[in-house]
Amino acid sequence: MKYIKPFISEIPGNFNWNYSAMSVFEKESEDKQNGEQERYLQANNREFNSLFGYPNNSIKTSKYNAFNFLPMNLFEQFQRLANAYFLFLLFLQLIPQISSLAWYTTVVPLMVVLSITAVKDAIDDVKRHQNDNQVNSRSVLVLMDGRIVTDKWMNVQVGDIIKLENNQVVTADILLLSSSEPYSLTYIETAELDGETNLKVKQAISVTSEMEDNLKLLSAFDGEVRCESPNNRLDRFTGILIYKGKNYVLDHDRLILRGCIIRNTDWCYGLVIFTGPDTKLMQNSGKSTFKRTHIDHLMNVLVLWIFLFLGSMCFVLAVGHCIWENKKGYYFQDFLPWKEYVSSSAVSAVLIFWSYFIILNTVVPISLYVSVEIIRLGNSFYINWDRRMFYELKNTPARACTTTLNEELGQVKYVFSDKTGTLTQNIMIFNKCSINGKFYGVVYDKNGQRVEVSEKTEKVDFSYNKLADPKFSFYDKTLVEAVKRGDRWVHLFFLSLSLCHTVIPEEKVEGELTYQAQSPDEGALVTAARNFGFVFRSRTSETVMVVEMGETRIYQLLAILDFNNVRKRMSVIVRTPEDRVMLFCKGADTILCQLLHPSCRSLRDVTMEHLDDFASDGLRTLMVAYRELDNAFFQDWSSKHSEACLSSENRGDKISVVYEEIEKDLMLLGATAIDDKLQDGVPETIITLNKAKIKIWVLTGDKQETAVNIAYACNIFEDEMDGMFIVEGKDDETVRRELRSAREKMKPESLLESDPVNSYLTTNPRMPFKIPEEMPNGNYGLIINGYSLAHALEGNLELELLRTACMCKGVICCRMTPLQKAQVVELVKRYKKAVTLAIGDGANDVSMIKAAHIGVGISGQEGMQAMLNSDYAFSQFRYLQRLLLVHGRWSYNRMCKFLSYFFYKNFAFTLVHFWYAFYSGFSAQTVYDTWFITFYNLVYTSLPVLGLSLFDQDVNETWSLRFPELYEPGQRNLYFNKKEFVKCLMHGIYSSLVLFFIPMGTVYNSVRSDGKEISDYQSFSVIVQTSLLCVVTMQIALETTYWTMISHIFTWGSLGFYFCILFFLYSDGLCLMFPNIFQFLGKILPSLWQGAGAGGGSVNQVHLFNKCLLSSYYYVLGSVDIYMIMTWSQP
Repeated sequence: MKYIKPFISEIPGNFNWNYSAMSVFEKESEDKQNGEQERYLQANNREFNSLFGYPNNSIKTSKYNAFNFLPMNLFEQFQRLANAYFLFLLFLQLIPQISSLAWYTTVVPLMVVLSITAVKDAIDDVKRHQNDNQVNSRSVLVLMDGRIVTDKWMNVQVGDIIKLENNQVVTADILLLSSSEPYSLTYIETAELDGETNLKVKQAISVTSEMEDNLKLLSAFDGEVRCESPNNRLDRFTGILIYKGKNYVLDHDRLILRGCIIRNTDWCYGLVIFTGPDTKLMQNSGKSTFKRTHIDHLMNVLVLWIFLFLGSMCFVLAVGHCIWENKKGYYFQDFLPWKEYVSSSAVSAVLIFWSYFIILNTVVPISLYVSVEIIRLGNSFYINWDRRMFYELKNTPARACTTTLNEELGQVKYVFSDKTGTLTQNIMIFNKCSINGKFYGVVYDKNGQRVEVSEKTEKVDFSYNKLADPKFSFYDKTLVEAVKRGDRWVHLFFLSLSLCHTVIPEEKVEGELTYQAQSPDEGALVTAARNFGFVFRSRTSETVMVVEMGETRIYQLLAILDFNNVRKRMSVIVRTPEDRVMLFCKGADTILCQLLHPSCRSLRDVTMEHLDDFASDGLRTLMVAYRELDNAFFQDWSSKHSEACLSSENRGDKISVVYEEIEKDLMLLGATAIDDKLQDGVPETIITLNKAKIKIWVLTGDKQETAVNIAYACNIFEDEMDGMFIVEGKDDETVRRELRSAREKMKPESLLESDPVNSYLTTNPRMPFKIPEEMPNGNYGLIINGYSLAHALEGNLELELLRTACMCKGVICCRMTPLQKAQVVELVKRYKKAVTLAIGDGANDVSMIKAAHIGVGISGQEGMQAMLNSDYAFSQFRYLQRLLLVHGRWSYNRMCKFLSYFFYKNFAFTLVHFWYAFYSGFSAQTVYDTWFITFYNLVYTSLPVLGLSLFDQDVNETWSLRFPELYEPGQRNLYFNKKEFVKCLMHGIYSSLVLFFIPMGTVYNSVRSDGKEISDYQSFSVIVQTSLLCVVTMQIALETTYWTMISHIFTWGSLGFYFCILFFLYSDGLCLMFPNIFQFLGKILPSLWQGAGAGGGSVNQVHLFNKCLLSSYYYVLGSVDIYMIMTWSQP
């Protein structure tokens, strides 16, 4: 559970922190040098506050303006290696001594890629500009010179006093001064900050609340605030208000943050503390950690390999050129004279090296990264549009918050899941309780036999309580009877539940109470107390009103000792109408058991047995206790508390110490049990994921028994398992022994020194490495609690934990802190070559969601922190199987096919130049027309590969879910890896050989029937490039397994478009008008397509077709042979 602390009594002090003018300027100078360490301001004094250079309230989320867009955007784009590489090529092409291609062959593709990215960035930034202007121009009421004036948000400054009205968005981070509500309470909604729609309450300190809306008093207010520097902690604020010689402690309950909305409050006044970029909202808008997929890392390695391959080819061709010039070129200078800057064959070879570097540059595809982003974006839209992942009850669709991880969804091996709200509904129902050692919540029949609760079971009649919640159901009448007869312990138990919480009541209609609870647990407990006669009616900063069995009683609220994940408890201290000081505490049994008075030992043992029974039913449990305090002792403790709260250093630690002084020697009252049912489809989903060999680990803060029961209910654990291991040691040695004992049973040889992992650890103890998959001799489960996990996560035990846990089918880690959840995820990421996914619904899951390769947020009952920090989000756990097995698997398959084909077609295209070099004297002449080189990746082959990558399916979604085993190749990364890349290279080499030597053999020394040669360079070039397009089109047709109308249009339409462009580019008109740009003569196509003379028409008419068909035939024949050999050679 998560709690807030809305009310803490203000603590005045008597010490002074006044600054002299000199100290102010010294402080200003120090902050400018070292960054702001502490904020100091004075109300209604703009001149004084301006000395510190605080920003105004305008925000700027945009990156560019009209003047810096082009240089900044280009600078960012050229930081990418591929773009910088092609810019370097462009500069090489501008050097006439080595330029072997026209400049536009590089400029056009580069400009297209840069333009697409720039347009996308510009559109995004224009939207940011519009949003910034809209926000900065909102109006706000500001107190200026004793009167309220309307001004724009952007003009508000630190130290101003502003007025906010109901349903108005808060302008800046403000210190609440006064409000229209009693006790200067102000209700706010924080949905824009944390996604939580339940109302929260803030309260002004009494010294400022007295000013109310008196403009004269507010204008004269000259309080000074000294507080923490700007930071992104939404739940923390520390500061001191210095006013009229006294100091008042300030915390986050006095601060209203920018982005909140004022609710149920007519007006309030606030002192501006943080503005614009310093507000906590803007401090939290920083960029998240950028996650890269395994394929991204692989692509970077492969691009490096391609660079080395490119350099090797250029070196070979340069050496060949040097040899050719020495043996032949030197003696033919009369016909092929050397340029004046070439003094020897070695110099010529160096120049040729760079010339071939330009020609062969297409082996590194410029459009690769842009195409990858387009594919990822398209597959993200499929997730957003999936109606089967739309949750109608909340009108919530699935959402891909990132576009960079889609193919990673098809490779997940480990899923780390929270329990409450993720596997369960997080809709809490008060089910059972234990009070003073007596068990309540079980129903018995007339014969004393236990009866299972069903729809037919008679409910308890709460008609005696007019304020009861009609939706609340309970079945054990003995508890109501105990309440009615005035059982002291039962009354004290429910009184503690009605007082120890942070719930905010709303009563818009007399008698119709609505509770705004920070967590569903709190709401369920307060509602239970309400129905049993202890109705929490209202609260102020100083009092709590409870209607006890029809009698209204007012309790003075002295202190709230708030909940956090370390304390795992909360307490309230109240003064009863009988002037008794009472402390009520509720929290985790593991914590409260250590704080009980020794006299409670026997009651504790009985209660713990009841708690185990609750947990075995899968119920969430809390322990409840109290302590009556001596008035003098409380006064002494209150002074220590005040001193700790006013401390400027280590305030949190000092407060924790003070809390521990009073939270001891507690008297046990009992325990609560809350039912949290499984979500629909969870067991079936986990069975399906297990079939896909995805391992599920549940990381939860609940009791061990509760977590284990849920694990069995949702099929993480099964009764047929070969063994269940429980690790509960309280020291390193015990934990080590338990882990090794479990591993010995699962795989005895893993403990031997000859084991490969043990051998590696012995020889390389500090070297980072990946632990291979270890197969156990059966199905096992592992359970470990947070205390033992703290020891297991130490450096010398973490590998023992990892090896043991990874052999198990299911793992349950209970009583965990949020930090431990992240540590477990990081452990698996560090040592296993596997993709991890973390899924949760609460703020306590954010750390593991960020730690995993993929983070998934569930929109549940605990706000939207998990969703806001996730990569993918939806409303029900059962949608996870569709996200992974359908969208993830398709995305992975499509990306692998795309990369394989993309690299193949570029190798086939580029390597033809390599073979041609041996027939052109290594002169850096290109095989293809320069316009074909320009359009090959950009136009002719771009759409077919995008069609394949966006629409292809090996099987449809029904079969993907019916046969989860199809998911396994992605986990093992079988479809694209270094081995597959080498296959692409070999395939490309073979295709380039066919594409070059088949046309070469058919046209070499060929003549027409009239004696004219047809083996000219331009005709050969057209034949080769046409054959190339036919072959790569045939290859993508073979790769496509799911044809749609769009696929047909993209594939065959691109080939048809090439032939249309062919007639246009190689026309007499273009060649005559622009001979330097369009150099192929218009006579080429007639000589290839039409008869030229009476004797040769029938033969030449199909000359081009014959050569293309011949090349395609040998290509297909060889490809089929290679495929068959590879298939037969596989085990």
